[in-house]
Amino acid sequence: MVETVGIIKAITNLNEAHAKFNLSQTANPEFFTEWFEDLPELTDSEKATLNRLKSRYLYYAADGSITEGTVNIIMLSPLLELMGLCDPPFKIQSEKLVNVEIENGGKEEPVLEGFIDALVVQNRLWVVLIESKRYGLSVMQALGQTLAYMMAHPNLEMPVFGMITTGEDYIFIKLNRQTHSYDLSDKFTLSKRRNNELYEVLRIMKRIVSLVVQV
Repeated sequence: MVETVGIIKAITNLNEAHAKFNLSQTANPEFFTEWFEDLPELTDSEKATLNRLKSRYLYYAADGSITEGTVNIIMLSPLLELMGLCDPPFKIQSEKLVNVEIENGGKEEPVLEGFIDALVVQNRLWVVLIESKRYGLSVMQALGQTLAYMMAHPNLEMPVFGMITTGEDYIFIKLNRQTHSYDLSDKFTLSKRRNNELYEVLRIMKRIVSLVVQV
């Protein structure tokens, strides 16, 4: 019987994800252009909502640590609602259980199992995988585990897009399971005083969603 191991236990850092799944970050500048090319414009109403969300986050952050559950309620859920991703033709799957098999030249390896925080799907196609983390944790610390979740994507031929957020910081990931390659966007943060980088976060999410809708 094949052993099942939790992803959180099996993948504790990025190097472990690289080793177990034979992954590497590509140096190809054309691999992940979706996070900065052909981004849609935002409406004044969308900007107003994003300004309110930034103020809301800073209000909660002033008290200190914010739990992952609170981040999901005050930041992630409103972003998904703003984009219409809670309604047809999309569906949100929260705490989605996935299993990931490790390819190791015929050698038996444990199956990795874990729960994706939020998965947006359309007709069973993954639109974007979202991993949220508590206040004070670096988004980069969650990269290894997020890549493991992304390896569970059921369609080998399609690229997989993911986002990691702490509520304050946001980073996007693109993974090609066929080539075992991935790349990252810049990190967007609410700690900047003069700009609201939620604008860029929403624009990138809109761009990713438009790509999947066209499939």
